[in-house]
Amino acid sequence: QVQLVESGGGLVQSGGSLRLSCAASERTFSNYAMGWFRQAPGKEREFVGAISRTGGTTYYTDSVKGRFTISRDNAKNTVYLQMNSLKPEDTAVYFCAARPKITSWFEKEYDYWGQGTQVTVSS
Repeated sequence: QVQLVESGGGLVQSGGSLRLSCAASERTFSNYAMGWFRQAPGKEREFVGAISRTGGTTYYTDSVKGRFTISRDNAKNTVYLQMNSLKPEDTAVYFCAARPKITSWFEKEYDYWGQGTQVTVSS
């Protein structure tokens, strides 16, 4: 069982930056691909991006490309989501998720989820 805990959310003005962290309990963290998802009020949860086990490959949804960066530190069992040039439409609860081995864009393919952290971007 992998436990994930997100942190780093908060209120930021449009154009600002935040860095989210997701700490994993699993000693074999490097065996897991990690994803970030978000859910805005009244909307379904959507894929934001993902990172491979080694961190060598990342994927992003089009709306965050060039603004968000995912990275990981396997020695610290932590994955990060650096969010720059934030927009009001980025307001959502952000979740990290883990699945063995291979990255995925699909929510249903992730086995473990954090509780989420709120990001609010004011205009």
